[in-house]
Order: sequence, then structure tokens, then C-alpha cells
Amino acid sequence: MACFFRRRIAAKLGSTLQHPEEAFIPAVTAVPVMKKQQTADFKVSVSTLRVNGILPSRGDIQLQTEDLACKLKQDSVVEEISAGRGVINFKVNRKFLAQKLLEPFGKGDDDKFGLNSELLVSLKRGTTLVEYSSPNIAKKFHAGHLRSTIIGNFIANLKQSLGNNVIRMNYLGDWGMQFGLLGAGFDQFGCLEKLKQNPLQHLFEVYVQVNKEAEHNEDIKQAARDFFRQLEQHESQAVSLWKQFREITVTEYQRVYKRLGVHFDVYCGESFHQDQAQEVVQQLQSRGLLKTSEKGTGVVDLSPQGDMSSVCTLLRSDGTTLYITRDIAAAINRKEKYQFDEMIYVTDKSQENHFSQLFQILLSMGHSWADRCRHVSFGLVQGMKTRTGEVVFLEDVLDEARARMLHNMSQSSTTKDMDNPEDTAEKVGISALNIQDFKGPLQSDYKFDWDRMLQAQGDTGVFLQYTHARLCSLMQRNEGVQAATFDPSLLREHTSVTILQHLLRYDEVLYQSAQDLQPKHLVTFLLKLCHLIAAAHRELPVKGSPQDVAQARLRLFSGACSVLANGMRILGITPVDKM
Repeated sequence: MACFFRRRIAAKLGSTLQHPEEAFIPAVTAVPVMKKQQTADFKVSVSTLRVNGILPSRGDIQLQTEDLACKLKQDSVVEEISAGRGVINFKVNRKFLAQKLLEPFGKGDDDKFGLNSELLVSLKRGTTLVEYSSPNIAKKFHAGHLRSTIIGNFIANLKQSLGNNVIRMNYLGDWGMQFGLLGAGFDQFGCLEKLKQNPLQHLFEVYVQVNKEAEHNEDIKQAARDFFRQLEQHESQAVSLWKQFREITVTEYQRVYKRLGVHFDVYCGESFHQDQAQEVVQQLQSRGLLKTSEKGTGVVDLSPQGDMSSVCTLLRSDGTTLYITRDIAAAINRKEKYQFDEMIYVTDKSQENHFSQLFQILLSMGHSWADRCRHVSFGLVQGMKTRTGEVVFLEDVLDEARARMLHNMSQSSTTKDMDNPEDTAEKVGISALNIQDFKGPLQSDYKFDWDRMLQAQGDTGVFLQYTHARLCSLMQRNEGVQAATFDPSLLREHTSVTILQHLLRYDEVLYQSAQDLQPKHLVTFLLKLCHLIAAAHRELPVKGSPQDVAQARLRLFSGACSVLANGMRILGITPVDKM
């Protein structure tokens, strides 16, 4: 595995430069694969060694590079050491490269590949709480909630694969003035029968209707304020109706999340923290942090000068709490309950200011752990529409993706052999959704494009699934190919070596993903792997090759297939075996 070679190179550098080998491990990086030319396997940047104080920062960097390259000795594992422009290149023995990288795949350790790397060992482990998805009950589950759901799921999967104890939390918008409107609206426009038949749709219709009425009807506005006050005062009739809305909505969402391959350990809502929010207000008052504004609202002064030029409102003038008050209460409660080491919130970038204020207020209250809270923000999606018009609920998107994928698959001759084409179409459609979303930086807005997303060629989720299914088929067709021992020396062709070199980068890609929590690194790595596999399919036939060659090639394809499947699962994609 990559860690074997990285440690070997780090040991050489350590003994030559009289530093512990651990100091060099992060500096030894796998060289990205070039299509046509043979490249070295690893490199070390001399400027990195200078920045880290291992080499003097003065003098000609190229002379320093050449001098160090001359001092480093080759051996049976590291065959070639050469100076490039400011980097030292290392080429390892080809037999060792194949042997060490493909060893785990013969021992049933397929899902552990790359995870025992020294790079990843250096990452902090502990309890990570990830809050994501977080739809508002009775409002439409729009593209932003879809992004939050799949990005949060990726972060939770990544943290879990790296050895963290992960708590997946869905923090529902189930409180606030919108429930006053919904309660008052249901009283006038609601129908219990429709609520049972299609709960999300009916609540949404009621919510839209009551909002329209409230624009010009003062009685409706007053009824909404009255209903919410009844809720805050725990009046049984209002609470009973609210509970009904919440329970049927959660049940409905769970069904949709299951289709996405997403699950949550905890469903919690703003409602749970309404009483604690009042305690937060008292704590802020006792610390002298809560001030009363000219409008009679309760605010916290966040201006550096203390001149009230930047304030955060925590209380309405009638004494009711706001979203941020409940968020403060929720954060404190979670720390007490779960003792997390880090907490990650996944929401769109319009909420950046909200989270900046939240973390500031927590710190001002004396909660130093707020430094370990993080907001991962993302951009907007434009143009997510189904054939019938604008998307209302997530389920519309999933149905559309499945229908379009099923149509595309029906044009293919292999689809007829499937036990459950609908299930495959669903999984491939979801892969397409995820990869289109994950290809760029999370903060970028992007234009949703059904046709491009579902293409079988090109850098799409369909291409990932097609490559995986093709590898599964290859291994199934050649099940009888067995040799007494795997001979790694038979994988010397340029095509084999480029796949092996690319696999060397897997732990670095996971490490990079863990640093910035961006899925694009892993997506780029997997798509490149698929292109290399496509070339290997053409140039490295298994059928008709001598048995030992066939067996070695199968081991290579098997290893590539496992890494592809592992990476897809981290991205929240279920690999399919046939399509």
C-alpha cells in the first residue's frame, strides 16, 4: 500500500537529513498520473522542506534539490531517485508496487484499503455531530434541502470511514410563526382525509393558501399569532394538532430518505429547545449580554467597539424567541448530551452570517468548544424542474431521475436481464444527481441539467456505475480463473502501472477531503480511475490470456473495483452490479 512506500522514502530522507521520519510523511506525495508518459511514483517538494525548517531557506533551491537527490541512496524497493524542478522524484520497483498495493484484495480487506495510512492516522478522531437536511415541516423540500442532505451524508460517511463516532442529526424546522399560520390555516382550509392520503402535499397546499389570505386579511394574521401563542403555552388542542403535523411529516420524510440511501440517528426540532431557549435568555441577562433595543427587542451586541453597530436579535418585542435563540439552546444541549469533539452544520451560504453570530454568542457565553463548531456552506441550484413543472418535493426529483434513467436503460440490450430494472434506475439516477452536485466547489452555484447529468459517457454518476457494473461482470465471467499464487511481476504494462500509480493517491484524496470537507477531490479521483479502467479493458484482456497473466489482471481489476465501490459509498452512492 501507499503507506509502505511513503514510509520507506520518509526513512531515507530522515536518515540523510537527521530528522525523525514522521516529519517527512506528509511531504511525500504520489505523482498524479499522466496519460501518455511514464512518471515517477512519488515526489517531495524541496520548498516544503524549507518551509518546515528541515532544509535551510536560503540558497539556490535547484542546487539544493540536486544535492539532496545525490545523497539519497537507491535500494531494492526505491529503484530510481532523480531531481526535477524543485522536487525529488522517486520511482519504486514495479513488482513491489503491484504486490504491496494489491495484497489487501486477496485477503478480504477490500474495504480497508488506504484507511490505515500514516497520513490518516494523524487526523484527530472523536465524536462528530453532523446536522444536515433540516427541512421545514409543511414547506416545500427544495433543491437546497437536497444539497444539504447529500453533502451532509457525504461528510458523515467520510468521517465514519476515517474512524470517527458520527451522530447524524436532522434538525427539523418545526416551530416558529409559520406554525401559527399553519394551525390557523388548517382550521379554515384543512382536511383530515387529505392529510392522511398525501400529508406533505396537503400541508404545503394549506400553507400556501393561508399565506395568500394573510397578505390582506388581518383576522388570519391575528389567528396565526393566537395559535402560536397557544403552542408556546402548551395548550393541549394546539399541541395535539402540531404533533400530528410533525409525526406524519417525519414518517413521510423517512420513506424518501430511505430511497436516497440516507439515514439519521436523531430527528430533533426547534420545538425541543423552546424552554431551553428561555434559559439561554436568562443566562445572557445574568451575564449582562442581553440589551433592549429601541424597538423593545432583546439583542446581543456583537460589535468589536461595543457601540451596538452590529447586533443580533434574540427576542421579539412580545418576548417570544427566535430561530437563533433556539439554535444557541440546541448547541448547548447537544454538547451536554453527546460530548461531541466537533459539530458540523450543513446549510446554504445565505446562512453564513447566522452561524458566525451563533458561534460568537456561544464563545461570549463562555463555551470555548464553539471553536470546534463549523459551518459547511453551499451554493444554489438553478433550474431544477421536472417535466410537470417546478419541483415541490424531493420525491419529485427522485421520481424524475428514476423515470429518465429507466427510459435510457430501456434503449440498452442488457437491461432486459435485470431482476429489478426500476431499483437499478433509481440507484443510478441518484448517483447522477450526486455527481453533478459534487463535481465543483460546494460554494459555487450551478445549473441543473437533466440530460448532461444522465449521460453514460463523460464525467457523470452514470459513467461511475457503468464502470463498476462492467468490472463486476468481468469478474463474474472469469470466476474460474485461479492460479496457485498471484504473480505481481506480470503487471508491467504502462496501462497496469498507471492504475497502480493512481491508487497510490487514494489516501491523499481522503486526507484532502477530511481537511476541507469537499467531495470534489474524491469525485475527480474516481472519474479518473474509471477512465484508466476503460483503457485497461481494451488493452489488458483477461479471456484468452495465459492463466497466470489472466489471474494477475483480474487481481488488478478486482482492486480497482473495490476502491471504486468504497469511494462511491463514501459519496452516498450504492454501487450496482448490473446495468
